[in-house]
Amino acid sequence: MSWMPRERSAPELLTPDEMAQADAAAPGLGVASYTLMENAGRAVVRAIQERFRPCRTLVLCGPGNNGGDGYVAARLLAQDGWPVLVAALGPPRPDSDAARAHARWRGPNVPFTPEESARADLVIDAVFGAGLSRDIEPDTAAVLRAARQIVAVDVPSGLDGATGRTRGFARQATLTVTFFRLKPGHLLLPGRDLCGETKLADIGMPSGVLDVVRPRAFRNGPGLWSVPDLATDTHKYERGHVTILGGPIMTGAARLAADAARRGGAGLVTIAALGSAEVYRGGSPGALVSEAPLPELLADPRRAVWVCGPGLGPDLARQTWPVLIAAGRAVVGDADVFTAFAGAPDALRGAAVLTPHAGEFARAFADLTGVDRVTAARAAAARTNAVVLVKGSDTIIARPDGTVAINDSAPPWLATAGAGDVLAGLIAGLLAQGMTAWDATLAGAWLHGRAAVEAGPGLIAEDLAPMLPKAFAAAR
Repeated sequence: MSWMPRERSAPELLTPDEMAQADAAAPGLGVASYTLMENAGRAVVRAIQERFRPCRTLVLCGPGNNGGDGYVAARLLAQDGWPVLVAALGPPRPDSDAARAHARWRGPNVPFTPEESARADLVIDAVFGAGLSRDIEPDTAAVLRAARQIVAVDVPSGLDGATGRTRGFARQATLTVTFFRLKPGHLLLPGRDLCGETKLADIGMPSGVLDVVRPRAFRNGPGLWSVPDLATDTHKYERGHVTILGGPIMTGAARLAADAARRGGAGLVTIAALGSAEVYRGGSPGALVSEAPLPELLADPRRAVWVCGPGLGPDLARQTWPVLIAAGRAVVGDADVFTAFAGAPDALRGAAVLTPHAGEFARAFADLTGVDRVTAARAAAARTNAVVLVKGSDTIIARPDGTVAINDSAPPWLATAGAGDVLAGLIAGLLAQGMTAWDATLAGAWLHGRAAVEAGPGLIAEDLAPMLPKAFAAAR
């Protein structure tokens, strides 16, 4: 298939501040900071030589460690016969590793101007790293903008490594070379696109620095969770019972969720029809349909997992949600739940999992729309004491203790009506089998994206559930 998620990497994601802590801890674990800089510059050169032939190359160096990596790369490329020039935004701080790298550069220097940038066939952007705390100056942006083709060191200058947002301006890179661990900004949009191809390089950072940093952000993938294993004598009741509330109008949503819960492994799935039961009975023959009153269904303790929201309508969601929460069930809240409780996020407390898209999130958590998406997701999870999944091409999953994961397994053609209903049902099916809310949500997000990859372009929501067996196979 022509579209696949980027190469898998170690799951930990380090913010720029956490990466700085790792750099500071490395010498105490036996690796000198200048050794890491030399290794980083060498990694940049290796990645460039794998992808480009020798050409007129300009290395743009900033005054910090990112610039130091650039000086190392310039020296090593020149040693290999490449025609290399360096343009410095400013001198390195005296006695720093960057100053040492600068002193070893013996090649030609040119002014830091758009004209010099435009003359080069390839520009290496080593101006600012991921920790830039202010907007790029217009003069610096003009130099970057003039480049024909850019290879970025760590991140494209102007990209916030913690949030994926741009600080005034960030130039599109063909290739980005980063080190030790990815940063959230490599996966979050628009950063993910601005980085172009992202190469993660091992520069000899001791893994023990992770014990110092203790990262709280991760790239989602099967290494973080395991799909349920079934014993040879497993029966359907041991695989759990999912009940999905079905509204009278948009009946397809509950049916999509039910198919996904079944494909996700739930032993039994019931649609609790709050309206047109005959429509639901005309759907997939393996899904049970009940018209029993909600209290009667809740009297069965085996109905431990519920889905509330898809196609339900705000009024019915407003009526039924508090009943499910009061009954102490594991509830996946989606779709109309967020309209029903717009501006009242405290009403969402007690859910196991909440799965809003960006618009629904803004509706329910209006006071969090001014902050970056990772911070907002963390705050929503803490406020509701639920796992919160904010859907998108760069889906963010947060749990109440502040741990977050970013999911990048989904192709762009997953953006289609009904896909969210499938995700809610899939998560519920995993919950029913005993996975924790966190693991079920991580697994559901990854499997959902992988199923879309398997289906390929032209996908509609009905295609997702039949592709889940292939997604499960890929996760094992």
